[in-house]
Amino acid sequence: MAKWGQGDPRWIVEERADATNVNNWHWTERDATGWSKSKLKEVLVGLAVEGEAGRCEISELKQAEGEASCSSRKGKLIFFYEWNLRLAWRGTVKESGEKHKGSVEIPNLSEENEVDDTEINVSKKKGEGDVLKDLMRTEGTTKVREALRDYLKALKTEFTLGMILPTKAAGQDVAAERKLSGNAVQASVSPHSSDIVGVKIPTVKIVVREIFSSPADELYSVFTTKELVQKFSKCPAVIEAEKGGKLQMFDGCVSGEYTELVPSQRIVLKWRCRNWPDEHYATVTLNFKDMAAETELQLECKGVPVANEDSTRQCWKKQYFEEIRILLQQSKDNME
Repeated sequence: MAKWGQGDPRWIVEERADATNVNNWHWTERDATGWSKSKLKEVLVGLAVEGEAGRCEISELKQAEGEASCSSRKGKLIFFYEWNLRLAWRGTVKESGEKHKGSVEIPNLSEENEVDDTEINVSKKKGEGDVLKDLMRTEGTTKVREALRDYLKALKTEFTLGMILPTKAAGQDVAAERKLSGNAVQASVSPHSSDIVGVKIPTVKIVVREIFSSPADELYSVFTTKELVQKFSKCPAVIEAEKGGKLQMFDGCVSGEYTELVPSQRIVLKWRCRNWPDEHYATVTLNFKDMAAETELQLECKGVPVANEDSTRQCWKKQYFEEIRILLQQSKDNME
């Protein structure tokens, strides 16, 4: 057998643990159908829109007919996906309190069309409530397209992890790094970087700004009071709001530790999701900017694994911020 640097690199087994598909020359394929159905449900179900007419929410992924796959050849990824989707939505008219139901049909989500050009049809069961149908046709359709983009981005990042194997040039020092450190090496890169391979974990920083209709001290207490955390998360929680105190939420899906607390101003956390690499934490900073009756909340989440960027962003937006808004509004209504 030829040594490294001699002969045709397609047939050279590199000095690596797996000795598999050297230089990514051979054709490999993964079936993404099952994964896609779960991911589509994750990004679509629970989407909510609210306007003067009322509030609507995607309540169910009723049909997901189709398939998806990813192939690798000569170091390039080729994607195939074709879906016929049907979603159920429900809504409440703001003035009357009437409740209505309908469906959203996406007959051809495929690589042949851009998401913006994909057909999305909104319908409603018979009866009044067309204002809700209009809300779903406008803002609802926009939210659905955003979710479909999230699915496709995850398909091309999260699902494909490990399909493009590191080459000798990029990975020859991995064994030495392991001997020296005994741990996986973590590096922070931009979302579009492809330089990190082997045991290194590419990460990104998420920055989000949200405005809440409540004073800073009230919003701060929502993140540091066990009873309030359990109300908006709808799950038992462990909240030890002191330096070094533990944090556990959403049935253990999120855990971490408080590293800094400045009442009504700032919270810093070691924070992770259960499906992240073992012992890998992001640093979450929540800055509260008091603006009289409102508060600007600035979230900075550093060290998020690239593959989990979208799901982490959605976690903060949907499971934290949207639910906290509902909790604060309920509290305001009870006081009135």
